[in-house]
Amino acid sequence: MHLEFRHLRTIKAIHDAGGLARAADILHITQSALSHQIKGLEDQAGVELFVRRSKPLKLSAAGMKFLRLAERILPEIAATEAEFEALRSGRAGRLHIAIECHACFDWLFPVLEQFRRAWPEVDIDIRPGLAFNALPALMREEVDLVISSDPEKLDGITFNPLFDYAPTFIAASNSPLAEKPYVTAEDFADQTLITYPIDRGRSDVFSMLLTPARVEPHAHRQVELTAVILMLVASGRGVAVLPDWVLREVKYQSDYITRPVTEKGLTKRLYAATRTEEATEPFMAHFLRLARTEPVKLQRA
Repeated sequence: MHLEFRHLRTIKAIHDAGGLARAADILHITQSALSHQIKGLEDQAGVELFVRRSKPLKLSAAGMKFLRLAERILPEIAATEAEFEALRSGRAGRLHIAIECHACFDWLFPVLEQFRRAWPEVDIDIRPGLAFNALPALMREEVDLVISSDPEKLDGITFNPLFDYAPTFIAASNSPLAEKPYVTAEDFADQTLITYPIDRGRSDVFSMLLTPARVEPHAHRQVELTAVILMLVASGRGVAVLPDWVLREVKYQSDYITRPVTEKGLTKRLYAATRTEEATEPFMAHFLRLARTEPVKLQRA
């Protein structure tokens, strides 16, 4: 199949617009040309990419696969184009970051170290977003970027997808749950669950597993530091669910066992929220590109 960038842009435009006429306007082509392009792509794929009789126009299951591909590739293309543009533009600026994620420091510092070398004149600062209301601060231009896994629809704010991660169960190696290939919500009913000190609605294990299943852990302990959580888990004081990048090293240590959460595992996406007009600024685009690629290396380590 001969797949071009314009095909990915077409799929995304139709999905975003909900119809051919509006998508054609976005792409600056005629509706007839757009229909012809879709038919050619469907002929190549051998399947329909849209549910024709739906309003607004919806993607089929096959079309959703193309959309996910577009969401991964098009930002990379845009970031690369922005980096070339950066060669012809000024390099000074400000990047003040708020983080709604305790564990994000593990991958953020390596990203910022690379970013600092490329953009030495950009002023960098980090603020713990959980200590204040980060998104309103972004809208007031008090910070320039917010790391979050909870996107919202806000005028003037774009949630730029970074990468997907797997919330993963970790327990002491002598835990009875070590005999299971994966854990379920019911497995937490007799466990002390250790989490970061955040609202349950922002906790992956609660929002994605326990609350929907109406399961309450035997006890719930909140701890600020990842290193302390891991120490408590190793000593059998409780269990935890942490992002996979946090566990890249400890999962091979004899003190711990790690397991998927549910048979199919859990997946969550991390975002970088920016003011919409600034997302394509050269240094911002470069930071977003690094934040999409460098953490994945940690997940694969």
